Amino acid sequence: MSNSAKAEAVLALHRFGMGPRPGSVAAVGTDPRGALIAELDRPLVLTAAASLPSSAKAYRTVADANARRAARAKQAQQQAKKQQTAAPVMSEDQTQGQAQGQGSAKDAAEMAAKQAADAVPDPGRPIYLQEAKLRIEAALAADIGFAERLVWFWSNHFCISAYKIQSMSGAYEREAIRANALGHFVDLLLAVEGHPAMLFYLDNLGSMGANSIAGINRSRGLNENIAREIMELHTLGVRTGYTQDDVISFANVLTGWTLVPPGDNPEHGGEFTFNPRLHEPGGQTVLGKRYEQEDAEQGRAVLRDLAAHPATATHVATKLVRHFVADEPSPPLVEQMAKTFRDTEGDLKQVAITMVSSDDAWRGPPSKLKRPSEWGVGMVRATGITVVDPTRFTAGQELLGEGLWRPSAPKGYPDDEASWIDGIGRRLDIANNFAERVAATADPQGIIEDVFASQIAPEVKQAVGRAESRQQALALLFMSADFQRR
Repeated sequence: MSNSAKAEAVLALHRFGMGPRPGSVAAVGTDPRGALIAELDRPLVLTAAASLPSSAKAYRTVADANARRAARAKQAQQQAKKQQTAAPVMSEDQTQGQAQGQGSAKDAAEMAAKQAADAVPDPGRPIYLQEAKLRIEAALAADIGFAERLVWFWSNHFCISAYKIQSMSGAYEREAIRANALGHFVDLLLAVEGHPAMLFYLDNLGSMGANSIAGINRSRGLNENIAREIMELHTLGVRTGYTQDDVISFANVLTGWTLVPPGDNPEHGGEFTFNPRLHEPGGQTVLGKRYEQEDAEQGRAVLRDLAAHPATATHVATKLVRHFVADEPSPPLVEQMAKTFRDTEGDLKQVAITMVSSDDAWRGPPSKLKRPSEWGVGMVRATGITVVDPTRFTAGQELLGEGLWRPSAPKGYPDDEASWIDGIGRRLDIANNFAERVAATADPQGIIEDVFASQIAPEVKQAVGRAESRQQALALLFMSADFQRR
């Protein structure tokens, strides 16, 4: 393999994959575009996921634990009250000091309630860590990682937050994103917006039409969050012609999209359901089209039309190019991919193939700054490690500002350099810590020659060669532009 072929293989691994790992340059071979496309034909199913609970099961498990926690706390408070009531009759002098003792007795009861509640383990955290381990190790084990990167991209595009719905965060990605990341956009959109995790995250569970049965009886109102985010972030993009009236109408369309309360149904709690008591009756007009359906099909009909809208094709193509190629997307490449999206009715696999087949996607050196998660996985991949401690890894991501499934807003994590450049100093701390742990087994010269096929800048090779220790050499390598950029 010539140096130019090796350089293109390494670029493919950085720009479109998870970074080079032992044997990956050879796996890419002399046809990096073909290797990337071939990876899209492999199933994205995680076989080890069979041992993990579904999102609904995880939700029920946490809800059951919370119910037990509340019950234990209540029992402890009741027991404390009984003990106070059973106290012996006080003398006059003792009565005078009763007021002073009431505060301490109340504090003691509250402490007992807290201790009783804390005795019930929280199952949400272990479920989250199991999901994280599976996701990270899939990225570490991939030959190239293009398909995994697409899963990560769509998971961020259609993000939820584990801060709000931790129990479902990993299963949501498996069920809605991974299962549809290489299919048609409309199927992905329907799976995402109808998933209980998204409905919970964007506050649609209690949204009710003003004229619905529940709305009239409870005098509660409409929540516009999910309708607005679907239009602005998930499909059309900003400033694409929809109005506040469209948002309100679409929000009314989505009333009744909720989940089965786990306390009411121990077998199906946490699953999607359409509740007609919450649904605003009658037809609605969205983007100039009238939708007369009276059930969940009304919302699905709007979503299908949003998926097919030309603005959605452009919005999706722009975000894909910005993520994979450049902070300032090439208009010709965006248009090529948007055209494929429109011509194939949103076939996401074909859109990805159009991207990696275009010369525009390969021009220029690796100059785009990797997000912390991509850099972290790339660093671990280079050492050949395929098994991780999810607690340590997720803590590192949190430290770098990209906590796993924890974006601060529905727009997800940003894909531009300006948003991440200030965190480079913290990356040095992570790199030093990791280098210290792997220095006994990871050879920096071996990584340069065997993993990167010597496609490393001469000044980096020189700095690594002059390092005072293997740990320092590894840290210098991990912090180099060859690791940081794609």
